[in-house]
Amino acid sequence: MSSDDDADGNGKLPRQTTSFFGHGGAEQVLLEAYRSGRFPHAWLIGGPPGIGKATLAYRMARFVLAHPDPRMPGVRRATSLSVDPSHPVARRVATQAHSDLLVLERTLNEQTGKLYTSIRVDDVRRTVSFFGSTAGEGGWRIAIVDAIDDLQREGANALLKVLEEPPQRSLLLLVSNAPGRELPTIRSRCRRLLLRPLAIEDVARALSETKGKDAADPEVRQASEAAEGSVGRALALLDASMLALRRRVLELFAQLPNPDPRSLHALGEAIGGTDPKPLETFMDLVNGWLSARLSEGARAKPQMAYIAETWEKVNRAAREAETYNLERKPLVFSIFGALAEGVARD
Repeated sequence: MSSDDDADGNGKLPRQTTSFFGHGGAEQVLLEAYRSGRFPHAWLIGGPPGIGKATLAYRMARFVLAHPDPRMPGVRRATSLSVDPSHPVARRVATQAHSDLLVLERTLNEQTGKLYTSIRVDDVRRTVSFFGSTAGEGGWRIAIVDAIDDLQREGANALLKVLEEPPQRSLLLLVSNAPGRELPTIRSRCRRLLLRPLAIEDVARALSETKGKDAADPEVRQASEAAEGSVGRALALLDASMLALRRRVLELFAQLPNPDPRSLHALGEAIGGTDPKPLETFMDLVNGWLSARLSEGARAKPQMAYIAETWEKVNRAAREAETYNLERKPLVFSIFGALAEGVARD
């Protein structure tokens, strides 16, 4: 399951998505680097959740697999990374049937019916044999990690072995919702490509195509304006109850480091129950808040380290709450306690 651009309202996942909105500059950076013949073997594609990072990673993977030689006329003439959906590569990537593309993401635990809380170390170790073998179609071997935030330290160290000694014609595309919290040894071996939140118009266009509504529709406009540049968030906010939940969470953020306990109790009630959307919306907002603080330039290293540790701790707690169907109120109080401590350190 993708950790960045989860399935949209029509059930499409990033590997199936061919439309791309905004981020034209980032797309051109990838295209020009590939055309140059001096293509970095690893890219760290970072930015807030839900803005299209995984979609861009799959877009790059399809393009390279469809055009394995950067000197091909199709590469020279290309103005984007678009690959026709009917192309055999696009069809195989969409169905997870391309032997030269490995995707590392959280997988389903068959015993619980829930996603594992992190990317399993054994899955990460598959990269060694994957990159150690010859490409099945004589071209590139590509791995997408979505998202690297879901790696535990042991998994990150296993991935580092491949990053340190990459074979020829290998490409790793690492998606990160919190660039800056990864191990410095991983960051130093990647070309960083940071994506900014989308413009309101781009979000509205994406919603229009996904939901089959006019971009000027009042609901589409309201969700786009409130989404802070994230299509994933805008899709969730098309639900009026999720919009109300967002307002409640933002009010509590504004009260930090002393959020109102009664409001925290009410939030715990609001995200309870069996519907996963309220918890997902809440954690999306928390991660966006933490991501913004990580992106602020003038922070001392201890502050940055604390924010990164908080990110890992609260997301692990949220995944465990979802996996084991734990009470939401303790989770809400725990998360806001960690956020309050971070604000107090500033």
